[in-house]
Amino acid sequence: MNPDERAFRPLADRMRPRSLDEFVGQSHLLGEGKPLRQAVESGQLHSLLFWGPPGTGKTTLAHLLAERSGAEFIALSAVLAGVKDVRQAVEVARQRQQVENRQTLLFVDEVHRFNKAQQDAFLPFVEDGTVLFVGATTENPSFELNNALLSRARTYVLKRLTEEDLVKVLLQAQENTDRGLGASGTVLNEAQLQRLALAADGDARRALTLLEIIVELAAGEPDVGDDLVSEVVSGGVRRFDKGGEAFYDQVSALHKSVRGSAPDAALYWLARMIDGGCDPVYIARRVVRMASEDIGNADPRALTLALQAWDVQDRLGSPEGELAIAQAIVYMACAAKSNAVYSAYKAAMQDAREKGSLDVPLHLRNAPTRLMKELDYGKEYRYAHDEPEGYAAGEQYFPDEMSAVSYYRPVGRGLETRIAEKLAHLKALDRQAREKQK
Repeated sequence: MNPDERAFRPLADRMRPRSLDEFVGQSHLLGEGKPLRQAVESGQLHSLLFWGPPGTGKTTLAHLLAERSGAEFIALSAVLAGVKDVRQAVEVARQRQQVENRQTLLFVDEVHRFNKAQQDAFLPFVEDGTVLFVGATTENPSFELNNALLSRARTYVLKRLTEEDLVKVLLQAQENTDRGLGASGTVLNEAQLQRLALAADGDARRALTLLEIIVELAAGEPDVGDDLVSEVVSGGVRRFDKGGEAFYDQVSALHKSVRGSAPDAALYWLARMIDGGCDPVYIARRVVRMASEDIGNADPRALTLALQAWDVQDRLGSPEGELAIAQAIVYMACAAKSNAVYSAYKAAMQDAREKGSLDVPLHLRNAPTRLMKELDYGKEYRYAHDEPEGYAAGEQYFPDEMSAVSYYRPVGRGLETRIAEKLAHLKALDRQAREKQK
């Protein structure tokens, strides 16, 4: 590589693997006998999608596929490209196919950012073989891509690189004198490389960028001080990506840890989210939902504590307010659990949707005017407070066309144990009242 090219190309780009032997990670796809390796080595390619976190090799694999198959490589970024750019790329591919009898690999980075119209624009040309489509996405393709496109492209899931993988990547760059930093004279020790790998959080591109910055700042010095490494990596953040796959995975893990009565795991996922830059107020809102959905009346104090934690966060802000959220999460993880209210609400909502607009029984209607009273609104209504035990035994509160339904079924945990006893007693009173009416 000539010096001018080295000067203008970032290290991560210069060190892009030129063969599968140089590729680090993704052994589940590229190991001996694995389907993707066989596809690359045979040159018998198909349209495909690479789904995985940033810096795991999606673009590199697309380049290797094009090289091994002898296809022309055209890259588009879904962030910048529109339908016009897609059609232009397809036209170039069609001409190349007609004149040179050569296939074109159309690589679309961040393909999930294409809307439906943009995806539809190149779908016919994928179907007729004008282009070999390779898409890269950090988001779940099931949610972001058209079913028609998904059905025509095989999805390969790339995993985040381990710290061991990243150290290998860094060593390659540090030792390579042609494309890497071997000629710089600056060498990081093993502990320092591990710090970079940790800070990169599974992203090879970020790891190489950090290494390049450190070597540049070292200015030819053979040894790098730990202070310099600390200064460079201090800006590192964990992968969270609000609105993305990792975001919802961590939210799910927090919720399920609370539901599973695992306070330590719940605290870990809370810490991961906070460390990754998640808005604590968003977490507070989710905690309130957990209190109603998974604890309910087994321990009504959970909802109160969740609301109080939200209020504390609003009043104090971060980081003081985050402790109150942690307190609520630990309490809820340890509390008695019940989804009885949640299940009852869903069942009632289903009946409300399916049974239509059933009339309110006359005896339950309010009668604020004389006309309404003349129409028997509120007639024969039994005022529960005037009844024995404050309960109108045998009264019907559902629409006349609908039989009584038991939606709420308390569990045998926490306060709902006592609630179940109370409801059982009231149902016994109902049965007695109906027997007297016969």
